[in-house]
Amino acid sequence: MLDARNIHHGYGSETVFESVSLSVTPGEVVAIIGPSGVGKSTLLRLLALFDSPDRGTIEYGDTDVWDVSEQRRLEFRRRIGMVFQEASLFDASVRRNAEYGLRVRQPWTDRLRHEFASLVGRTNGTGAEIEALETVGLGEKVDQDVSSLSGGEAQRVAFARALAYDPEILLLDEPTSDLDPRNTALIEDAVLEARDRDIGVVVATHDMHQAERIADRVAVFLENDIIEVGRTEDVFDDPDDERTRKFIDGELIY
Repeated sequence: MLDARNIHHGYGSETVFESVSLSVTPGEVVAIIGPSGVGKSTLLRLLALFDSPDRGTIEYGDTDVWDVSEQRRLEFRRRIGMVFQEASLFDASVRRNAEYGLRVRQPWTDRLRHEFASLVGRTNGTGAEIEALETVGLGEKVDQDVSSLSGGEAQRVAFARALAYDPEILLLDEPTSDLDPRNTALIEDAVLEARDRDIGVVVATHDMHQAERIADRVAVFLENDIIEVGRTEDVFDDPDDERTRKFIDGELIY
C-alpha cells in the first residue's frame, strides 16, 4: 500500500540517509529499530508525505505521490495518521481533541456547522472518536479537560485522535517513550487492534522488546541505511547481517 523505494534525504549539505526502501501493507505492523539520530523520525515524515525525498519514489498503491497534483497528494495524506513522541494536544476536552482529525477532514460548510453546534452544546460528536477513546482505555474521560490528564493518558488521546478517522496507514514515532508499563501496554494493545482493523502500522521505537511484542516485520536502521528487513523472529533470532546481531546484543555502541 505505501512503498518507499531507494529514497534519499538530507538537510542542506548533510545527508540523513540514502537509498532507503521500506513498505507497509494493510493489516501488518512494521517496527523500525535503530539508535537515536539515525533518521527514523525523518523517514516517518517522508512516509507521512510531510516532506518530499531528494531522490527516489514514494508510492501509494501504484501512484507516485510526488508526481501528482497537490490536491491529489492531500487526498493520500488524509489516509495517513501520525502520532508523534510528544502528544501536542489542544486546551480542550478529551473528546474535542480526539475528534479533531475528523473535523479537519470535513468540507468547510460541515466544519462551520459542527463548530457552531459545539459552541451551543448541541453536538455529541460522530461516535468514531468515542470508539477510538475506548480503544485506548479512555472512554470514561471523554468530557475531562486534557490538562487533568497524566502524560501517558495524553499520549493515548493523541493515539485516539489519529485512530478516530480510520486511516489506512498509521505512523508512530516513539509512541511509548518515557511512559509507564500500564500506558505502554494500552498503546501496544491499541496498535494490535489497529492491525486487526486492516490498518498498516509503522512504529519507530528504541524498545527492541516492544518490537518483538507487536511487530510482524522489523526494519533495522543503522549507519544511515536500513540494513535488514524481515520477519520479527528471523531478525531477532537469525539475522542476515552481522551488524544486526551486534546491535540487538548491545555490542554496537552509538
